[in-house]
Amino acid sequence: MYQELSVFGGNAHPVLTSAICDYLGRAPGRIEVFEFSNENIFVQIEENVRQRDVFIIQPIAAPVNTRLMELLIMIDAFRRGSAGRITAVIPYFAYGRSDKKDQPRVPITARLIANLIEVAGADRVLTVDLHAGQIQGFFNIPVDEMTALYTLSRYFQQQELGDLVVVATDLGAAKRARNVAERLDVPLAVMEKRRVGNNDATEVMSIIGDVRGKQALIVDDEVDTAGTLMETVKALGDHGVTSIRAAATHAVLSGPAMKRISSSPLLELVITDTLPLAPEKQTEKINVLSLAPLLGDAIMNIHTGQSVSGLFH
Repeated sequence: MYQELSVFGGNAHPVLTSAICDYLGRAPGRIEVFEFSNENIFVQIEENVRQRDVFIIQPIAAPVNTRLMELLIMIDAFRRGSAGRITAVIPYFAYGRSDKKDQPRVPITARLIANLIEVAGADRVLTVDLHAGQIQGFFNIPVDEMTALYTLSRYFQQQELGDLVVVATDLGAAKRARNVAERLDVPLAVMEKRRVGNNDATEVMSIIGDVRGKQALIVDDEVDTAGTLMETVKALGDHGVTSIRAAATHAVLSGPAMKRISSSPLLELVITDTLPLAPEKQTEKINVLSLAPLLGDAIMNIHTGQSVSGLFH
């Protein structure tokens, strides 16, 4: 058994770090992380961490490459500070889409990030809803992948929406959407689409399943530019749904996402706090559910040597 549990946060998501620490009933560890004028990152741990069980809260949020370097340098600092065990808590794992060599002469960046985290000195990783399950296999250290699907499902169960159908944005998202549909005891529909080029443009081809006259709930792992989401919303509208809502674990919301969402017929987008939501993106259409209790329970179970799979309920 490792010694005292210590939770530290980088600059990526201090609100989530505070929420997790409040849930665990302990103060965040003292650490200084800042960037010099030459863009070099400096980290100093301001308390003794020798032989402690350290958890570093740092989603790879925007600016992505800065937050990634902060994480790597923090891990190195804790390793050199003789921490007993270092767990990188990465609620959002960026570069997750680069999980395979699907074109000539392209990298598998997700594997590179996994290698960097290991080399920096992390002993294990705790994350949420990876874009592709095989990313776990890129690591040679233990990876605990939590899911927000139960948190999202509970929210919509409480809404008691009648005549509901869950819609997957594509075949790749079908398993995730099916799990939500089973939790809500409603049917599943799947969008069949084709991606055009590398610029997030998509072309919706058809809908597999009956959606006409129903309330639709679109389920995906993340919303980035909202291009796929808007194509799905348009196709559902063309096929006669009565209302459209959406749910996703990760809200990247980059580029034109907010303009697209605000001007769309989407009634509600329910997301989680794996990524910080800037004030200008906090609108009436967006509802944020906190994963601090889920991550807090996972951290405590890892610390005490208990299973984390029992938290999936």
